[in-house]
Amino acid sequence: MSEDLAAGSSGYTQIRVRKFSYRWTISNFSFCMEGFLGKNFKSPTFSPGANDKQKWCMIVYLNGIDEESRGYLSVFVGLLSSPKSPVWAKIQFGIINAKGEEFRIKNSQRVVRFNQNESWDIPKFILRDFLFSTPYFFLLDDKLTLCCEVSMVQDCMSISEQNTQPGIDIPRCTLVDDLGELWEKSSLTDCCLVVDGQEFRAHKAILAARSPVFRAMFEHDMEESRKNRIEIHDLEPEVFKAMMGFIYTGKEPDLHSMADAVLAAADMYGLERLKVMCERALCRDLSLDNAAHTLFLADLHSAVQLKTQAMDFITARASEVFQTSSWKTVVDSYPHLVNEVCVSLASAHCPFLGPSLKRLKRS
Repeated sequence: MSEDLAAGSSGYTQIRVRKFSYRWTISNFSFCMEGFLGKNFKSPTFSPGANDKQKWCMIVYLNGIDEESRGYLSVFVGLLSSPKSPVWAKIQFGIINAKGEEFRIKNSQRVVRFNQNESWDIPKFILRDFLFSTPYFFLLDDKLTLCCEVSMVQDCMSISEQNTQPGIDIPRCTLVDDLGELWEKSSLTDCCLVVDGQEFRAHKAILAARSPVFRAMFEHDMEESRKNRIEIHDLEPEVFKAMMGFIYTGKEPDLHSMADAVLAAADMYGLERLKVMCERALCRDLSLDNAAHTLFLADLHSAVQLKTQAMDFITARASEVFQTSSWKTVVDSYPHLVNEVCVSLASAHCPFLGPSLKRLKRS
């Protein structure tokens, strides 16, 4: 090999992958409860694009495809036709739950070769008993929604060094850092916020852009707008600083030991994303002792996701939660929440949940 060739000749191959997804909803799915071995449904055909001649379909077997998979839903995706074959692709299956989230995601792990009229399957996709024992989670309005994502190899292209332009590195965007520095250093401020006697300098434009509550203060002829001075009540300085750090940077603050207080502040100032961050932190800390209080907080601040998680936790461990002091407080002061928990318990069919969940863990 020559020295010139060894010194610097290079190139690369680019493999382009096209992804597309499909959702398939089957209504009145409970009528399939008595599905027998080999019974199946086929989806409408679908394509990667509106005018694409490549056609795919999904198939679901209601009680497995053979004796080994009896008791499971089996799912297939098949290539019906394609101008070019074979087609190389990775496949991913999932179920859309009642919250609109993908659940029970399974994939092919490897690239699958499809010729026309060939399919790929997961025989043991999900236990029928588990699916039907939790209809409130998977079968909202008695509908089953399956989703399929296909990652398909489009083409590959090899490019030599002679065909490439010199690389140009674009610097990292520092917008978040720059805005955070404005807050930390109180640079070019035009308003003052007073919290428990402490003064904090800030920028009206940033506050108005990030919070509808601050925007209303500054856009209307209010005393705060005229004096450029705002008294912040019912917030501790540390909670206020956590909220302001989020307003300027969008980053999640350190919520350790004060997620409940920051949740109240986020709700007060219309910071929906910060609310969800607090919901997640409180969900992580759910326990027998605080579940009832967390349910109350979620209800008070209209934290929908947190309320759902707290309600599910209490429903699953009701006998233990009902012994806690925080639950007694809920019983004494918030009868509407007691009623909601009773409704959740009644609809959950608790005696049937335990065996189904154990069977799922063994699969």
